[in-house]
Amino acid sequence: MKKIFGFTIISLVLMAFNFQPVQIIKTQIQITVRNELGNTEPGVSVKLFESEKDYKAETNVAAQGVTDAKGIVRFKDLKAISYYILAEKDDKNNFGGGEVTGKLEEKRINKVTIVIQ
Repeated sequence: MKKIFGFTIISLVLMAFNFQPVQIIKTQIQITVRNELGNTEPGVSVKLFESEKDYKAETNVAAQGVTDAKGIVRFKDLKAISYYILAEKDDKNNFGGGEVTGKLEEKRINKVTIVIQ
């Protein structure tokens, strides 16, 4: 009886280690850029900053990219903090509103929409 009980305990412990879910998603943000008419904007330069000071000076860029044909840009492996976003295309930008995200949820794909005009 002791052998069966011991075997059962060892089996349960081993199963607990084997069935731990592995989190493969890193903290990410998906930014959709729209124009003043609500249409998505491809080819927009998007930069992320960790502080308002860096955002205003446009220094110490945390991440940067360009929106795809659907007006979307993705950034992976970020810190779970708020980011300041600078989006620019030709004479359009997002100055004056919507520049800072809420705190990103860790190990999630966070989604944000930015309007440029």
